[in-house]
Amino acid sequence: MLFLLISSVLILTAFLIILPPLWRKHPVAAADQDQRNIAIARQRLTELKEQLQAGALSQTLYDEQLAELEQALSDDLDIHSHVKTSLSQGRWMAWVLVLAIPLVAGSLYWNLGNYQSLSQVEQTAAAPEREQMVKMVAGLAERLEKQPDDALGWTMLGRSYKYLQQNDKAVDAFEHAYQLIGNQVEIMLLYADALAFVNDQQLAGKPAELVFKALVMEPDNVTGLWLGGMAKAQTGEFVEARSLWKKLEALLPPGSEAQQEIQGLLAKLATQIPEGVAEAESKPVQAEAKPAQPANTASIKVQVSLAPELQKSTSPTDTVFIYAQALSGPKMPLAIVRKQLSDLPLTVELTDAIAMMPTMKLSNFEQVKLLARISKSGGAIQQPGDLIGVIEQVNLTDNSVHNIVINGSIK
Repeated sequence: MLFLLISSVLILTAFLIILPPLWRKHPVAAADQDQRNIAIARQRLTELKEQLQAGALSQTLYDEQLAELEQALSDDLDIHSHVKTSLSQGRWMAWVLVLAIPLVAGSLYWNLGNYQSLSQVEQTAAAPEREQMVKMVAGLAERLEKQPDDALGWTMLGRSYKYLQQNDKAVDAFEHAYQLIGNQVEIMLLYADALAFVNDQQLAGKPAELVFKALVMEPDNVTGLWLGGMAKAQTGEFVEARSLWKKLEALLPPGSEAQQEIQGLLAKLATQIPEGVAEAESKPVQAEAKPAQPANTASIKVQVSLAPELQKSTSPTDTVFIYAQALSGPKMPLAIVRKQLSDLPLTVELTDAIAMMPTMKLSNFEQVKLLARISKSGGAIQQPGDLIGVIEQVNLTDNSVHNIVINGSIK
């Protein structure tokens, strides 16, 4: 339709340029032009007679110029007559063009054109981007086979597979991340959503279990409320679904598209709930018992700065990872904070509350290694060229502020 619309506009534009000159009449009337020519000829005849009487012209010259004057007048009148006839006959060409141009253009395109190439252009333009994305994801998957303890890498891989609509692989990636990180709300919801996708959008079973466990930990999580309401609606628990979506409606920006969608779903739910049923907004959603939260029994204060000689090789938007590692064993961060270079210098506190795994936290160790790394790519995996600062050994009982200066580079 867009191609036909553009073609029509171009044809109309051509008509506007070509047709007016063919159709338009000249403002000078034929009779007026004839009268002017005759008047000029009379004036010239009078001048010739005066010159003959004054002796300026001989009779022979007078006769010659008089004959030339008569011939010129005759020619002028004849030429104007032809012009008038031509102008009056030009209009038939306008009608021919109006009919011929669309018919000829249409027949040529029908025989020689290929309208399907318009959609093929879009597919061709999108193909390189998707192919590049597939290669990047394959490279990440290959790295994770060698570094299976990289929880952030598994999370990124799961998101990438979800973008590529490879939902089975997304489930496997999020499952790895969940096993490494444990009961972290974002991972639980991503894992639940991926499981639902491979189960024909059904949240019953493990997906619902993960969703409601996440809601116990973060009752106002927007994604959790959406999935929780969907899970309840799928099992016919419409009152509970309404309660969750009412809460979600209040959290969304007023008038936003997301809020309007929730309002539409609430309107449909209202037709499913029998009359006389009490409002369920105050009724808590049944969920598993709240798991014990890790106590903040260990913490380390870290001050991070960048060596002056490295400032020219960095950008304010570069990512800074500040984290603690065990002195031996897995290199997974025991606690990690993510900032930007523009935030430096700064002081952060690494605690058990931000542990990536319940079984791998600061309080499980007496001594740890502290690191601060600048990543231009923003990736959680160390890359050559990243800038880094390290304190090789810190006692957990040391409550002083530990100063890390980023002054080295990863080779």
